[in-house]
Amino acid sequence: MNASTHAENAANDIAAHLHPFTNLATHPQLGPLVIQRGDGIFVEDDQGRRYLEAMSGLWCASLGFSNARLAKAGSEALHGLPYYHTFNGRSNPAAIALAEKLLALAPVPMSKVFFANSGSEANDSSVKLVWYYHNAIGKPEKKKIIARRNAYHGVTVAAASLSGLVPNHRDFDLPIDRILHVDCPHHFRYAEAGESEEDFATRLAAALEQRILDEGPETVGAFIAEPVMGAGGVLVPPATYFDKVQKVLARYEVLLIADEVICGFGRTGQMFGSTTFGLKPDILTAAKALSSGYVPISAVMVNEKVHAAVAANSGKIGTFGHGFDLLGPSGGLRHRAGDAQGLRRREHPRARAVAGAAIPERAAELRRAQVRRRGARRGAHRRDRAVCRPRQAHALRSRAEGRRTPRRTRAGAGAHRARHGRLHRLLPAAHHHGRTGRRHVRALRPRDGDLRRKLRVKAFCTDESFPRGFQAER
Repeated sequence: MNASTHAENAANDIAAHLHPFTNLATHPQLGPLVIQRGDGIFVEDDQGRRYLEAMSGLWCASLGFSNARLAKAGSEALHGLPYYHTFNGRSNPAAIALAEKLLALAPVPMSKVFFANSGSEANDSSVKLVWYYHNAIGKPEKKKIIARRNAYHGVTVAAASLSGLVPNHRDFDLPIDRILHVDCPHHFRYAEAGESEEDFATRLAAALEQRILDEGPETVGAFIAEPVMGAGGVLVPPATYFDKVQKVLARYEVLLIADEVICGFGRTGQMFGSTTFGLKPDILTAAKALSSGYVPISAVMVNEKVHAAVAANSGKIGTFGHGFDLLGPSGGLRHRAGDAQGLRRREHPRARAVAGAAIPERAAELRRAQVRRRGARRGAHRRDRAVCRPRQAHALRSRAEGRRTPRRTRAGAGAHRARHGRLHRLLPAAHHHGRTGRRHVRALRPRDGDLRRKLRVKAFCTDESFPRGFQAER
């Protein structure tokens, strides 16, 4: 795209677009970065510059940009039922299938799934569920919810109040009433001199318990936490932290909300961060990687204790008066993208292992494995070079074309042919018959693995007569 088009994009953006989390006063001078396409882990701006998107677009696009399988699932859904709501008992097969799938993947037994459009809406819904639940069980005073400083839970009124970030509160008149905050579990920054992670966790759990006692246990309804704090600094909890915190919550009958909007679906090496760190939530929220960011969708899972009370209360009132009219998962587009493709792929052990790089121990293990693989590849490369030096490669090509081999290379090539005669019988077919040759290569028996590798020497794979698919097998 040329410079004039970029200038037009920038001018139109400045004139019409109100950006979130942006200094709106300086934006007209700085201008936008206009991203126009994505490809796997890369994105490209409107000037043709390519970027490695290391954050997956705010932790969303965990399956990469322009994923063909997700695009196909979305297209099929749009041609079927592009939209329908789930109010008044309506449903659709895709919504049902995704709800079942999420319950099967949940880190602890859950009863029902409620769908929304974003992580903010999911956490906002969890606040309303806590209040509704305690009204239902006859404890109308037990409504306060405790979050942590530096936590991030969204930008709706309730979710922004839960977030422990001052810029999210300042001049928005937040946090709202009944939202409290306790210390951030950042050992490096907030531990006392010589304090171990375990001792730091003990002190934080004691501070949480004291805050509950100060407020009155009969007034505190829930505690919300991200397994790994995302926007707060990607903070892994100190050792034993959640074990000690959950004992305090159980002592005073305080519900636990696990905010899995960032950590869910493989980010910590397990399907959910709650599994990685031993959380047993009553309510769990998820979004972002649920659809790899391809469509807006989030989920709130509740256990049977919460669901039974909510269901009974809605029977008395006549309805559960909460929901979003666009969450009907676009008639399956949202859930097809999340369930049929994304969740299945994230269940693969390799996908979870890559995501586990967020955890130091897992990252170290992955690095060691990578070093081992790199060493093996280098060893194979050296072996290939020893067998297929340029002079021998020239001899092999000459022999395949029926030309006489120079005497100085004939001895070496002859010795190599004696060791690997089958390789030389296949080379003419592979060189002259393109795809036929490729089928010959694939037909080699498992014990001929070395031959497969040796067929991929540079002298032949760079030859323009070879089909692109064969070149890609190097």
